[in-house]
Amino acid sequence: VQLVESGGGLVQPGGSLKLSCAAAGFTLSRYYMSWYRQAPGKSRELVADITSGDDTLSYADFVKGRFTISRDNAKNTVYLQMNSLKPEDTAVYYCNAVWLNNVYWGQGTQVTVSS
Repeated sequence: VQLVESGGGLVQPGGSLKLSCAAAGFTLSRYYMSWYRQAPGKSRELVADITSGDDTLSYADFVKGRFTISRDNAKNTVYLQMNSLKPEDTAVYYCNAVWLNNVYWGQGTQVTVSS
C-alpha cells in the first residue's frame, strides 16, 4: 500500500506544474484526499482537499484561484494543478489519503519556484 507523488521540479515565478499522486494497493475513490506542503523550517500545512463521493473541494486561502485539486478514479490518481506559482510556494508537496482508520502519506515531491 503506497502513495507515489510525481511532477515536482524547478519552475520560474508565474509558471505552472501539475503534481500527481498515484495510489497502489488500495482504492483511492473511497478516500478523502489532500495535498499538504512543507517548506524548510516550517510546519506542514494543508493546501487543498477533495472529499470522496461528491468530490467537494476546498483550498487554503494562499492558493485559492491558483491551484486546482482533482481526482481520476479510473487511474486511481489525484492531481494538483498549480498555476501562477510564486517563490513562496517552494516546498515539498505531500499527498494524504484518509478513510476510516486508514491514513497514508506519500514520500513527497519537491517544488522549487525560482528565477
